[in-house]
Amino acid sequence: MQVSKRLKNVTVGGSDGWGVFYRSRQMKAQGIPVVELTVGEHDIATDPEILKAMHQAGLDGYVGYQDFQGLLQLRERVADRVQRTTGVLTNPDQVLIVPGGQAGLFATHNLTCDEGDTALYIEPYYTTYPGTIRSVGGVPCAIQAHAANGFQPDPADIAKVASNARSLLINSPNNPTGVIYSQETMEGIAQVCRDEDLWLISDEVYDTQVWNGTHLSPRALPDMAERTLVIGSMSKSHAMTGSRIGWVVGPEEAVGYMGDLATHTTYGVPGFIQMAAVHALDMGSEFEARIAAPFRRRRDLVMGVLKGQNVVRAIPAEGAMYAMLDIRLTGMTGEEFAMEFLEAHHVAVMPGESFGAAAGGHLRVALTVADDRLEVALRQLLAFATERAARAAE
Repeated sequence: MQVSKRLKNVTVGGSDGWGVFYRSRQMKAQGIPVVELTVGEHDIATDPEILKAMHQAGLDGYVGYQDFQGLLQLRERVADRVQRTTGVLTNPDQVLIVPGGQAGLFATHNLTCDEGDTALYIEPYYTTYPGTIRSVGGVPCAIQAHAANGFQPDPADIAKVASNARSLLINSPNNPTGVIYSQETMEGIAQVCRDEDLWLISDEVYDTQVWNGTHLSPRALPDMAERTLVIGSMSKSHAMTGSRIGWVVGPEEAVGYMGDLATHTTYGVPGFIQMAAVHALDMGSEFEARIAAPFRRRRDLVMGVLKGQNVVRAIPAEGAMYAMLDIRLTGMTGEEFAMEFLEAHHVAVMPGESFGAAAGGHLRVALTVADDRLEVALRQLLAFATERAARAAE
């Protein structure tokens, strides 16, 4: 039987750095305790109040087919939230409810790319980006953001490859680096998109996790609302990762076309989950801040542990739930370090190479365990790196 080339090519061959993750899960299955600092999964469950609302919505009859674009109540809440946080006038018809941010990535690239079209994205990148582009028949093209520049992308580098592209995907606050794109960076990106007639897809799922500076949605910049598609999600802001509930905000016509796609793919999102999301958003910004608070605290913990030494350098984490660590003085790749560290200390971290070559020689540490366990793991990592660096210097 033949399998489509498109699906065969979603995940290309070669190492992608996820061997560490798979090995950690294998160890856990064998009964070996592993501290997992790999996946961006909260160490708390979804709030019981949200789960009660989900249960009640099911009892109230929200169990049948729903509007493919999403329940009006939820689209109104999302539109209000986006308008309040960005200052951009937004109405419910500019909102598409999708089963999680990943579905938003799929919908927006289906909207913007035909078969063979080039779609740009910034490296380091969230791991599904290139595969999502390939899954719609697009050709992924990465633009490297460099550690020496604090992983801020250079708009001039984007402009060099933009003339034949259809879209640009960005992510701020950024996974994996924790960097928030500056106003200068965002304005430069917006100018390239206007000059080259690009769609801008802005993945903003970490918009509630801002520690330093200000998150700027490019949709708020001049003449950008008509060409920007914003992806949001309840996963990170409300600890609802398993509920699979998110949205895309964009021009009404574009949202309508993506609604047509939903008709032929997801057939909408379960109503009881949408009503739980309505309840969660009604809990307000104070609740969102409470969900985010542990990651701000743990970011500070990382900086405290690493203070006063120069073997492991933390990329200044301005947002998101990760710390990006530069371990190049050890003489090891991120993959080598992460795998050896896992075997030696049963602590799993993600190699930078999992997120593209630009993050080589780095590690991404998810701040997703209790503070005391995180501190022990970080001190083990620092000791391991110091020993390896001394060995490399001999």
